[in-house]
Amino acid sequence: MASQVNTQLLIISDTHGDELDLDALSAVDVAIHCGDLTEKSKMDEYRASLQLLKRIRAPLKLVIAGNHDFTLDTPMFEKKLADIEPPLDHQLVKKEYGDFGEARTLFKTDKARASGIVFLDEGTHHFTLANGALLTVYASPYTPSLSDWGFQYNPQIGHDWCIGRGVDVVITHGPPHGVLDYTDSKQRAGSPCLFAAVARARPRMHCFGHIHEAWGAKRVGWRAAISDTPSHFTDIDNDRSVVVESLAGIRTRSSDTPGVTDEKAVKLKMYKQQGCCTAKAPVQGGDQTLFINAAIEGPDEQSQQLPWVVDIDLPIAVKAPHK
Repeated sequence: MASQVNTQLLIISDTHGDELDLDALSAVDVAIHCGDLTEKSKMDEYRASLQLLKRIRAPLKLVIAGNHDFTLDTPMFEKKLADIEPPLDHQLVKKEYGDFGEARTLFKTDKARASGIVFLDEGTHHFTLANGALLTVYASPYTPSLSDWGFQYNPQIGHDWCIGRGVDVVITHGPPHGVLDYTDSKQRAGSPCLFAAVARARPRMHCFGHIHEAWGAKRVGWRAAISDTPSHFTDIDNDRSVVVESLAGIRTRSSDTPGVTDEKAVKLKMYKQQGCCTAKAPVQGGDQTLFINAAIEGPDEQSQQLPWVVDIDLPIAVKAPHK
């Protein structure tokens, strides 16, 4: 009997309350939303995101918050309201943003649970899937910033990422420093301490969003020994790492030859017909990690980028013996 079962994961992020064309997508085992469900953290945006999640054909849908979802971060929501100079129209605030904790309750309703929606707080979570597989994930909404958005930490202080070696998939809102985190200004915006934690844990997959223009996937090979202070300079084996796909690989440039332009057009057409880009997770953790930046909203906020569907072989859940 096989000890593992093939499992398909749909990965999306940064939908910001927008609609998403799901018609071409096949059913999957698990859907993962890596945060920024909303643009302004308003209740109608959360409701729209829940409708989007309900439309996805998957028995389990795992969701984390992002920095735009600040009403899910009650201390920050309270601070933002306290910082507003009076007078404050409390009834209008309640209508648009809800009471403290109200947005979170939307993900706890019977209808949400019946649709397979599970909102994840920071930490490690274990799931026995409908296909019989056991999935272990580490989830965290936190990103480095000094702004007053939700789930932020001081980049000079860092954050405690408690990612264990047995985790299959790491789900964060922001990217690690050095992997799929380049901004349009050619600056790396990822978290160094997150990279260090992922390098030490070396899960089979790490999915995120946040940096819209860094959409794509990269299969990273790790060096045999991880350094005391891990970084993408010292701990990634570039000879065993490959970009699966990126915006540069499907968007035409003025410098492209006619042949390259045609190749990109054919590839993009294929992706759109299947409704996603696809990738395969490493056979086991420890040697390689598949990184996915699944930001749906494009850099110009008007365009949409493609979801990712990832195949991963997971262990079969051990059933308790009959007594």
